[in-house]
Amino acid sequence: MTSGKKRKQAVAEASVGPAGSLAPEIRPEQSIELLKELHILTRDGKLNQDSRRKLKQVYHLFQFIEKLLLELQAERTGADAPGITLADHGAGKSYLGFIIYDLFFKQHQHGRIFGIETRPELVQKSRELAARLGFERMSFLNLSVAESAHSDELPARIDVVTALHACDTATDDAIAFGLQKQARFMVLVPCCQAEVARTLNSGKALSLSRTPLAELWRHPLHTRELGSQITNVLRCLYLEAWGYQVTVTELVGWEHSMKNELIIARYTGQKKRAAALRLQAILEEFGLTSLLEVRFRLPDGQPTMGADVGG
Repeated sequence: MTSGKKRKQAVAEASVGPAGSLAPEIRPEQSIELLKELHILTRDGKLNQDSRRKLKQVYHLFQFIEKLLLELQAERTGADAPGITLADHGAGKSYLGFIIYDLFFKQHQHGRIFGIETRPELVQKSRELAARLGFERMSFLNLSVAESAHSDELPARIDVVTALHACDTATDDAIAFGLQKQARFMVLVPCCQAEVARTLNSGKALSLSRTPLAELWRHPLHTRELGSQITNVLRCLYLEAWGYQVTVTELVGWEHSMKNELIIARYTGQKKRAAALRLQAILEEFGLTSLLEVRFRLPDGQPTMGADVGG
């Protein structure tokens, strides 16, 4: 190895400064053991360049969620005020849940995080890690997103719903869960949407198939990208129709992933008729009306197909 490469590696791996101080990226209140378990810190406590990038990504996502948690916390000032509840869908190794607990919930006496994951081995590992760390207000459930909506292991209401890279229709299941649990906030990073792309390939968008717009999905790659775009637009309209204010932004910092869209929904109670109308119009135009009952069931009293979309 050349001297230049050695210097670069030394800088990349330096996480502990003079007198054993932590790298400036590590927050003082963070659990060092957790960071090692998540492979952000190496076993000997070092932070390499890849770990720095991963930590930056985690902090960036957490800053969006932290604002919502602080808002909820400010509303609950009395001694009898309920703790904040957060459900993390498609939790995997519960990377996100552990970080949120470590940086926020650990500092407060109340509140609970529920990690929901279908793979039993990951659920068991998360339970064991939470026990070792003393993260007593974390629960891990071996359920699908859809199953969790009807599980007695979760409270009737959940304040915050997160779904990070929940594949295909799992994001829609997370939205349905949030609606049922009357979530104040939903934080969604969709992934691998295929349902709409399959419908486009089946030729159901008949009204567009004989127009130049059909070129938008002639090639498989474009079909997948267009299907993903349409799916997320429909999700945002659906949330607005149910009374959520929706913000869509780029999840800056997750450069390693092409799935970089972050949807943040805040419940206001103002159900938007115009959003429902546009949702239905898009479903009709692209031959997706079957999804009205499967994915996008509108609130009672909302418009039916064929209504004017100009409002």
